[in-house]
Amino acid sequence: VQLQASGGGLVHPGGSLRLSCAASGGTFSAYGVGWFRQAPGKQREFVGGIHRYGGGSVYADSVKGRCTISRDNRKNSVILEMNSLTPDDSAVYYCAASRSIIYSSLPVPPAYTYWGQGTLVTVSS
Repeated sequence: VQLQASGGGLVHPGGSLRLSCAASGGTFSAYGVGWFRQAPGKQREFVGGIHRYGGGSVYADSVKGRCTISRDNRKNSVILEMNSLTPDDSAVYYCAASRSIIYSSLPVPPAYTYWGQGTLVTVSS
């Protein structure tokens, strides 16, 4: 499966973002999907993930309560929505997917087989 992340751009502090991870070459609902981000000079960080089919989602503490990950099966994609953005949310956001990932491994980068190219989010006034 190939992943295409989109929706990044410049956001003002306090604003919101909506990122999409579109899949081709497979039925995306059969994959567990994670979102990660990496800011310059920092390590890649787990943002949140959603398990395959009707499975649940999990979020990093840094975004819990202001982030929602959902599926749009009609568009074969996974959506990340986040509000109350601060400059600390600035990063390149990546989506990743795996057909075999278990729920407890959603935060673990090596558990994923496929990665998208990333989309840049800049939070600045």
